[in-house]
Amino acid sequence: MGELQTMLENHGLMLVFLNVLAEQAGLPIPAYPMLFVAGALGVQETGPSIGAVLAAVIAACLIADTAWYFAGRRLGQPMLRTICKVSMSPDTCIRQTQSLYLRVGPRALVFAKLLPGAGALSTAMAGMTATPLPVFLFYDALGALVWAGAALLVGVVFSDFVDVILAGFSEYGHLAVLICVGAFALFLAWRVWWRFHMLRRTRRVPRMTVDELEARRRAGTLPLVLDVRAHGPAPIERIPGAMVVDMHGSLDALGGQLEARDIVVYCACPHEISAAILAERLRAAGYRQTWALAGGFDEWKRLHGGAESPPQAAQAAQAAQAAQAANDAAAG
Repeated sequence: MGELQTMLENHGLMLVFLNVLAEQAGLPIPAYPMLFVAGALGVQETGPSIGAVLAAVIAACLIADTAWYFAGRRLGQPMLRTICKVSMSPDTCIRQTQSLYLRVGPRALVFAKLLPGAGALSTAMAGMTATPLPVFLFYDALGALVWAGAALLVGVVFSDFVDVILAGFSEYGHLAVLICVGAFALFLAWRVWWRFHMLRRTRRVPRMTVDELEARRRAGTLPLVLDVRAHGPAPIERIPGAMVVDMHGSLDALGGQLEARDIVVYCACPHEISAAILAERLRAAGYRQTWALAGGFDEWKRLHGGAESPPQAAQAAQAAQAAQAANDAAAG
């Protein structure tokens, strides 16, 4: 296996720590291949022990994820938008991550790292929702253990196969690197094409500006407003009068709400694509007077003086939950 195995055997722990730290910080440097190898070398007793590798991974994850946590707590929704802009699927990125965290809470951190693109976003959501720091650290460490443990287990089970791969890299290293880079370039090109195609398609859906929506409200001709953002058990601010819908749900669930009415759909994602997708479905179903709200919920908040800060939003949500719990207790 030559120099590659020698490097992994002598400096494996530091390499694992730096690789995981870089990946969790957001750099496109996958850590799983390194963890596979670390698992194989650990079981063969030619590299760092499995326990030491797990400790290094958890430390690296806690360092990077705590930074995302405080960034989310300080910056809130703009932080999610910034992360999602570099995602392969920024349109669904925010909605899916918010939906996951709002439904499950900090327990989502246990398995978030196993879901592509959800790791940093979930830690930012923990900060946005003012999850207590000790609770965040506990679930994040548990999530790092699950994430790294799965990779190390694969390395242990397929240790002989990993040896073959390492030998191949040592002998055909340059060719292997070229193949990997070429495969990644093809994947990236396909995702860029898919993204361009989706943007071009949804751009045909007409937009209504927030000013036009407010003018209709003042004139007493407010359209039916549909909210396709992620929602969970905790209260979430939305445009007054908006109806919460699932963008992929059956249109029959809306019943007679759609009949003889103008419809405006909004979301909180880049290029308002989630809203445009539902608006496209509605128009194809015969509801031609349907628009996506230009700028989405963020533009509506800007017009109305800006969003609450993350701690204020969390306090409002906690107060609403406490009031609901008191009402339930009174009813019982």
